[in-house]
Amino acid sequence: MKTYLIQKYGDQSAVRAAELPDPEPDADEVLVKIHAASVNPLDFKIRDGDFKLILPYRLPLVLGNDFAGVVVRVGSAVTRFSVGDEVYARPGKDRIGTFAELIAVHQNDLAHKPATLTMTEAASLPLVALTSWQALVERARVQPGQKVLIHAGSGGVGTIALQLARHLGAHVATTASAANAALVKELGADIVIDYRAQDFEELVEGYDVVLDTLGGKTLEKSLRVLKPGGKVIGIAGPPDPDFAREFGANPVLTQVMNALSFKTRRHAKRRGVSYSFLFMKADGDQLRELARLVDAGAIRPVVDRVFPFEQTREAMEYAEKGRAKAGKVVIAMM
Repeated sequence: MKTYLIQKYGDQSAVRAAELPDPEPDADEVLVKIHAASVNPLDFKIRDGDFKLILPYRLPLVLGNDFAGVVVRVGSAVTRFSVGDEVYARPGKDRIGTFAELIAVHQNDLAHKPATLTMTEAASLPLVALTSWQALVERARVQPGQKVLIHAGSGGVGTIALQLARHLGAHVATTASAANAALVKELGADIVIDYRAQDFEELVEGYDVVLDTLGGKTLEKSLRVLKPGGKVIGIAGPPDPDFAREFGANPVLTQVMNALSFKTRRHAKRRGVSYSFLFMKADGDQLRELARLVDAGAIRPVVDRVFPFEQTREAMEYAEKGRAKAGKVVIAMM
């Protein structure tokens, strides 16, 4: 099968096209012919080796973290899927590789794709939709009437998180460029803060939840707009001890993660709020819930641009350099 992979960690020059043998599904796995895959910041971090201490992948490694496609074979223990089913997924962290023609995925990580979406649209959703669900529903437990701030509302995660927060009944603020103000309002933002001209810390206060997609100074300021008991959930880091325990990190790595987030957690504690780092996980059940929301019209994908499979390197470069105006960059295999 055709793939895009890395043979060593590095920058964009490390990514190359290559032929590999077709994967063989295990008893509880499904073999899927990929029709489309999306580009995520996680792809760049894995390519650069940022996660090699906690995700020790065997090289060469096929890149890509979510997809939509059609089932072409099922393992002997598979009960949820049949040949011909249209599906979408974020594979488990140990089984990535969606920049390819085929992939074997555990049936528990897979879901039937939303019936109302094309393959390209469906491929844009799994990673960012699961991130949004796990942040707002699973971890923050957002309730109607609560105040939620979502940073970078026109980004891949932001466009879905805004819609999910609105569906949950929250009052939603977001940061975005002036050019994307109309879009993020349409997606669910009650307050739009122009991050180029305004300081969100001066405009909002007393929030229950902040979904931080940026880290750094944005994370520091986010702690200060929460009410007592509020939560910042970060997907840009720094990692925290709970994340280390979840990943089964060794004692040395656990200490490193503890040190990286110590200052942030200390500041949060002093303010009577909390900070936690979220590294989203594969979950077919959650994707089924999300598919129902999509088909009911509560969530829609936002796709910036679609590249053909042979331009996978260009698609990654386009996304990494921030050229996308809003939403996701997708690679179409078909």
